[in-house]
Amino acid sequence: MTVVIDRTTPPSAAGNSPGPVSAAALARRKADQGGGLYKKRVPIYPKLVHGKWRTIKWAVLIATLAVYWIVPWIRWERPGLLPDQAVLVDFTGRRFYFFFIQLWPQEVYFITGLLVMGALALFLVTALFGRLWCGYTCPQTVWTDLFIVVERAFEGDRNARMKLDKAPMSFNKLWRKSGKHAVWLGIAFGTGGAWIFYFHDAPTLIQTFWVGAAPLTAYISCALLTATTYVFAGTMREQVCTYMCPWPRIQGAMLDEHSLQVSYLRDRGEPRAPHKKGQSWEGRGDCVDCNQCVIVCPMGIDIRDGSQLECINCGLCVDACDEIMVKMDRPKGLIAYDTDHAVVSRVEQKAVVYKPIRPRTIYYAVALCLVGAIMLWGFLQRSPVDLHVLRDRNPTFIKLRDGSIRNAYTLKITNRSFEPQTFDVGFTGVKGVVLKTPGAAASADRLTVLVQPDEVRAMRVFVSAPATALTATSLPATFSIRSKSGSAETPTVFLSGEANAR
Repeated sequence: MTVVIDRTTPPSAAGNSPGPVSAAALARRKADQGGGLYKKRVPIYPKLVHGKWRTIKWAVLIATLAVYWIVPWIRWERPGLLPDQAVLVDFTGRRFYFFFIQLWPQEVYFITGLLVMGALALFLVTALFGRLWCGYTCPQTVWTDLFIVVERAFEGDRNARMKLDKAPMSFNKLWRKSGKHAVWLGIAFGTGGAWIFYFHDAPTLIQTFWVGAAPLTAYISCALLTATTYVFAGTMREQVCTYMCPWPRIQGAMLDEHSLQVSYLRDRGEPRAPHKKGQSWEGRGDCVDCNQCVIVCPMGIDIRDGSQLECINCGLCVDACDEIMVKMDRPKGLIAYDTDHAVVSRVEQKAVVYKPIRPRTIYYAVALCLVGAIMLWGFLQRSPVDLHVLRDRNPTFIKLRDGSIRNAYTLKITNRSFEPQTFDVGFTGVKGVVLKTPGAAASADRLTVLVQPDEVRAMRVFVSAPATALTATSLPATFSIRSKSGSAETPTVFLSGEANAR
């Protein structure tokens, strides 16, 4: 016999008597029935809950915010006039610095690779643990949690906030609301301010910002991030996750019956009903219909209705339900991180087996490792020096008085190291050539040039070859550079016109 559990069917549809419905749920239903193009937002008042998952969320919140606000102030010594900020996106200098790593504009493929790795890692985590990103580390979740902490500090917990919102305007309500919004704006401003430190030297910018001497882009970026943080975390909250974020609609493709999700164990909880001390548990489920799982939910949903697009898998309903189960002297885990396969296995009295290794997780893990290996190989093979050659096209060549032919080239030598490098410049492919730079008194078969740390030096080079060495109109040739840190070669051509002209 195969048992199929429909976790999207509400209790009333399954034949069980419905319990009390939360005020937020009733308001949403009323708004839905009202019609119209847009649905008015129904405020959600999540109640403070204590437990394992709430503690983990506090730890993640503190860690992520600490990283965000502290990293721009970490110093990393670099030579000369190079910036000493450990992590810096330097648009002016066209560099990206990450501690000992330095990326140039032409190495943007490393950024692309990191984004691909981030996407694959998100796919893998979702396939294994559901919307773990949304519930714990998404910036919208982190800042919303922080804003709710401020809200509780000024207005109290759920019941006090609801009562305050319904009360007429008074001095008490005015100062509490004003204080809350003032702190929200301060946090939002700190959010935007921290972001611009990633693009400018932090100690310098914090001084110039307050006197109006900072770049205009800094003020614009700070204002935009301040506004979006205040609006998204303060007033829109769950609407951002439900209506603006595309991930809830994409993540369904990564989930299967073995993905861990916050789940209500319907086979154990139904039929639900209030329970009084001393009553028997025979013929009924463990759910006492207390609605604690609903009133602690930051999304305002009822997890007992099954998997829903709005659920961010934060686990707060798990903590709330476990607290009630302890009080009722029932086993914890009526709401828990579980899989659809495990739920069905318990109903059929089969062994519960969690399978983290399955085709989709293998695909994601292999793809992640492959992209990571390619990135690592590219980084290890990355040369600290580079050479670009541009040959003059007008004139293509010049015939000198002694009969030799001269071509002119512009060399761009890149020194990606943090030390000055002396490069030995050579030219091969044509016999008997001599090299000379404009203004130099003498010429030779090789040149030397000094390039400063983290710099590109452009130089013009004249290459002259005797007519007797020119056996074709166009001869393939190669410029090469060598230093103690590396070498590079770039192919080019040497043009002579009529090869036999004398």
